[in-house]
Amino acid sequence: MYAQTPGSETSGVILDVKGQPIPGATIKNEKTAKVAISDGNGRYKIAAAKGETLTYTFVGYTSKTIVFDNQNQLNITLTEASDKTLNEVVVVGYGTQKRSDVTGSVVSVPKSRLSQLPVTNILQSIQGAVAGVNITSSSSVPGSQPNALIRGQNSISASAGPYVVVDGVPLTKTGGSLNDINPNDIASVEILKDASATAIYGTNGSNGVILITTKRGTTGKPVIRYNGYAGIDNIAHILEPRSGEEYVQKYADFLKQTNQTQTRPVPNVGELAAYNAGTTTDWVDEATQQGVIQDHNVSVSGGTSDVKYFISGDYLDQKGVIKGYQFNRIGLRSNLDVNVTSFLTVGTSLFLTSNNFDGGRANLLLATAMSPYGQEYNANGSYKIFPMEPELLYTNPLLGLKTTQISRTTNVNGNGYAEIKFPGALTGLKFRLNAGYTYFPERRGSYVGRLANDNNGTASSFNASTNSYTIENILTYSKDIKKHHFDFTALYSAQERKYNSTTAGAVGFINDELGLDNIGSGATQTSSSYRDRYGLNSQMGRLFYSYDSRYLLTLTARRDGSSVFGANTTKYGVFPSAAIGWNITNESFMKDIKAISNLKLRLSYGKTGNEAVGVYKTITTEGAVRSPFNGISTIGVAPNNLGNILLQWETTKTANLGLDFGLLNNRITGSIEAYQNKTSGLLLSRSLPIITGYSNVLENIGKTTNKGLELTLTTQNFAGKNFRWETMIVFATNKNKITDLYGDGKDDLGNRWFIGQPINVVYDYKMTGVWQTGEDVSKQDPTAKPGSLKFADLNGDGKITADDRTILGQTAPKWTGGITNTFHYKNLNLSVFIQTAQGMTKNNPDLTYGDETGRRNTPAEIGYWTPENQSQTRPALSYNNTLGYGYASDASYTRIKDVTLSYVFSQNMLDKLHLGGLTIYASGRNLHTFTNWVGWDPEQTFYTRGSGNSGANQQAFSADWTNNYPVTRTFVLGLNVSLR
Repeated sequence: MYAQTPGSETSGVILDVKGQPIPGATIKNEKTAKVAISDGNGRYKIAAAKGETLTYTFVGYTSKTIVFDNQNQLNITLTEASDKTLNEVVVVGYGTQKRSDVTGSVVSVPKSRLSQLPVTNILQSIQGAVAGVNITSSSSVPGSQPNALIRGQNSISASAGPYVVVDGVPLTKTGGSLNDINPNDIASVEILKDASATAIYGTNGSNGVILITTKRGTTGKPVIRYNGYAGIDNIAHILEPRSGEEYVQKYADFLKQTNQTQTRPVPNVGELAAYNAGTTTDWVDEATQQGVIQDHNVSVSGGTSDVKYFISGDYLDQKGVIKGYQFNRIGLRSNLDVNVTSFLTVGTSLFLTSNNFDGGRANLLLATAMSPYGQEYNANGSYKIFPMEPELLYTNPLLGLKTTQISRTTNVNGNGYAEIKFPGALTGLKFRLNAGYTYFPERRGSYVGRLANDNNGTASSFNASTNSYTIENILTYSKDIKKHHFDFTALYSAQERKYNSTTAGAVGFINDELGLDNIGSGATQTSSSYRDRYGLNSQMGRLFYSYDSRYLLTLTARRDGSSVFGANTTKYGVFPSAAIGWNITNESFMKDIKAISNLKLRLSYGKTGNEAVGVYKTITTEGAVRSPFNGISTIGVAPNNLGNILLQWETTKTANLGLDFGLLNNRITGSIEAYQNKTSGLLLSRSLPIITGYSNVLENIGKTTNKGLELTLTTQNFAGKNFRWETMIVFATNKNKITDLYGDGKDDLGNRWFIGQPINVVYDYKMTGVWQTGEDVSKQDPTAKPGSLKFADLNGDGKITADDRTILGQTAPKWTGGITNTFHYKNLNLSVFIQTAQGMTKNNPDLTYGDETGRRNTPAEIGYWTPENQSQTRPALSYNNTLGYGYASDASYTRIKDVTLSYVFSQNMLDKLHLGGLTIYASGRNLHTFTNWVGWDPEQTFYTRGSGNSGANQQAFSADWTNNYPVTRTFVLGLNVSLR
């Protein structure tokens, strides 16, 4: 409490209607013009005399005026303004605007998604919660980052990921990722979707922009906050292998269907001992474990009117549900703002993040293939290399735990700014200098030795670093002339990224003692190194004009020069955009229409570019090769990349029409948007005759279109004294298609690209069932037998050939949506979020399990045809999938994404506990999935044996099978507390 002199000053706490303190509220003495700001706990102190008027204000809340009557303490409750959404300040890139002034498509992620969720990456919180932003997780490996796609796919081969900016400085292209940003440090997230909003970032904004603002200090004494949670992870759905009895029956059925004589009940002699003893091994259970996750975050914030600070530290530890998988992150952040003089402000946004993914990993793919009668251990307790001896095709899925694996990254990020406000006649003019530097080292290492089935010993070490900087000079000018308002922004910036890496490897170690720590002791040595540089120079101008807060205009133009383009064309591209807005509600004819509290129409059109090509792809390069010459191994060169010095930007022209609305005093609010993107000059690889020495060359060819509809709706369903119920619904459709490829109107069958069809489709045979005993196959598929898959003879030639393939569906969802219901009863809050993705088709690797001539186990959920069950969905065990059919399946799903129950302690209770704030919560994620998909999960990718490099070296730390990590169900208990 503050010491007070009666009649000379007053103090108190500023609260919202839920009893939560409001930091940063303004208290003004109208007579003396003295101003105070509430601290992080909502407390304030201000000088006042009896009869003087005090005004309490905060953005988004209705102001309150009190006549001071010598009260020593004044606790004030502010209520949310009915037009809070319109007055909300949002980040729009190189500045902020009131929501009512925004003309482009800018969406703020709900604040409720930024806390009280057990996520390691902020994209996991956004999934399904923002219309038009499709976030997918092909794998749930601890520490992995989801993929984000804003408004669908425009380019065929270029990266489609959004550009990420943190505190005004790019995170994308620096080597780092959103894994390096602690979700607890994030204050707000805005997503820029249309050309008017993204053109300000030029080529970087071609796939949308995610703007992240981290927390900063507030005026007042230090506030210490702790946010933490701990909980458990389990696999949400296990695709269980067959039991011992089912495995034996499958083997007997296989021999019968292939006309073989059965001599033993199991395929291998090594399985007989366990079979005869009646003991089985649950290999999936052996390869998995109870997952545990915990996160602890401590922050300190506060400051004076001239110096404000926010400092935080975070520790995250996650033990995966598959043995060996883990993720550990340690993060530190320091945000500082200093008013050096009345016209100069400087500040920093510094953070350091260390990510650790170390550890050999169990192989879930092999665990599902093991015979339940396979032997896990040798007599001495070591892992048996081949559990199903003499079967040598499948190794023990736990061998990876006996390897040494190192995978670590560090992000050292230093951003600073200086802002000058000009006085006098130049009032409204500001200059800001942003400078950011990132150092991103990576280290990966592997040693595989005897215990993991490598009798020679193989070691590899990879070290890389990315150094990048960004410098931005930003000039802004704001001016009001009666009903006219002007905002002008000009930018000159430069970015550079330098990357270098070295790799060392060796094979042939005397023993496994040193391994990765002494690669030089290996018999055969390999090494390589690489270096590249990327640069971008940019100029930008943006003008915003409004008249009487009714008519809005935004004009933007950005000029980018990229180092990736060729010498025979300009490296620069210009990306203009224009947008208009009409605040219809502010018109005089709307004053008597009480049912409509907000109505704004927005229209924008603009052009963005996409570099879509890596460094040095415009120049012709050759690679070093070894070849024998006169009996000596000699290094020579061979063609590597055929450059094209005529390459230019991919260009996307975007039109957007939006309507923002609020009804019944904003009890119902939302927006409807329609957009269309037309992309031309796609950077595609054109095939060349191999006699030229090159197989392809990049060219600007091809066109696509991409359009969609988005709806966001928020409703206050019930608002009583003790009970409130709110609903938020998001819905988005998207459809892209290829309109041209190589200028000749022809499809590209090899790449599965078809003019008039979506970019990514499933092109395959149309399965109509399974051939049954006694059916006549002669007129449709003469080679088929009972138990073979039945396909449609689409061209009617009496046989199934490649000409019978057709487009079965698109891999991207036709529409996505989410619904969040939030219930409040006094201080108790319950939030239920359901997410859905519909209309996508994917080849199902879980159905293409090759029985591999009866040599492996298969999932119990996936059956097989027999003459008795006459299945119409699954083939016989004897069926050989010679056509390479991918088992296209409906991958649509609806998921109970997260449910959170929280209790916010009242101010009276907090006063007794001497705390500034206290919230406890329980949260569950991925609670249940409704889907027709048969397999682990429709959203995730499951790699089969032999894909990528895993088939060639199963025991190694390969890049594909290690991503076979299914969706996990998470339950946590959390605590958010602040100290006075």
